[in-house]
Amino acid sequence: MYVVIAGGGRTGTQLAKFLLKQGHEVHLIEDRREVLSYIHKELPTESIHEGNPLAPGVLEQSGIQDAQVLAACTTRDDINLLLCYIARIKYHVGRTIARVNNPRDAWMFDEKFHVDVQLNQAEIMANMIQEEMSMGDMMTLLKLRRGNFSLVEEKIPAGAQAVGRSIKDLDLPEGCVIAGIIRHGDMVVPRGQTVFEVGDEVLAITDQPSAIRLAELFGRP
Repeated sequence: MYVVIAGGGRTGTQLAKFLLKQGHEVHLIEDRREVLSYIHKELPTESIHEGNPLAPGVLEQSGIQDAQVLAACTTRDDINLLLCYIARIKYHVGRTIARVNNPRDAWMFDEKFHVDVQLNQAEIMANMIQEEMSMGDMMTLLKLRRGNFSLVEEKIPAGAQAVGRSIKDLDLPEGCVIAGIIRHGDMVVPRGQTVFEVGDEVLAITDQPSAIRLAELFGRP
């Protein structure tokens, strides 16, 4: 995957390092001298492009015309919005991701400026707190489809509503699927007649509203 990152602060630099380790082609744009001196210690020289990320020449030097993803990680929301807009309209980049610095600006980071994904740290933290409070002991293993679905795990304690009931009789919400049950170290393929037992580790794919209901069924009484 070919990724162009605009902004070489800690966020952009760590993102570049991670993607390079994963084998992706990464090009990072930065124009601040003090930041560039740091970046050159962290990233290979061929991945670094010095200049204003809004300058067409600098963008094209970074290979924006061939990029599959643009990550706008500068410290200014107006620049991040413009970068996403230019990347999509002029260079037809397929995927744009933008960092939100000021939560009050978050409402602008949508399809109007061709932002596919906004990274709003305040909102992410708030959602995580809310999710943890509503899901009890249920553990989120993986986020899917931009966070709309999750792979979750719950170990059924004594007294849970699901104990002694089969999958077909449990009235599971529509937004979830039981993917597997680990029982005494072995994988049990879930079927309609499968009855839940104390100590079962249930793996499920679910949306957020259904996850709350699952936590009620499989969690502590």
